[in-house]
Amino acid sequence: MNNWNDLVETYIVRGDIPSLPNPWDVGSAVLLQHLGFKALATTSAGFAWSIARPDQGVERAEMLGHLRQIASAVEVPDMSASMTRTLW
Repeated sequence: MNNWNDLVETYIVRGDIPSLPNPWDVGSAVLLQHLGFKALATTSAGFAWSIARPDQGVERAEMLGHLRQIASAVEVPDMSASMTRTLW
């Protein structure tokens, strides 16, 4: 299940809403996958704060690079980043 339509069908239409943890970096994403979460929802604020910036203080290219790193490190889908795939 890697595309947005499949995620919506599985988690919203069927009512199987999961708990979506918010990894802020690659390490937390890998840990959350290892703990058994079936999907993630990255946090832009968490990423910004982890690099000592305010929320909304990260440039678009930086955020997309960060999302690419997380997507490359895990096999579970990122519900937040799925909406930005056309920007990659």
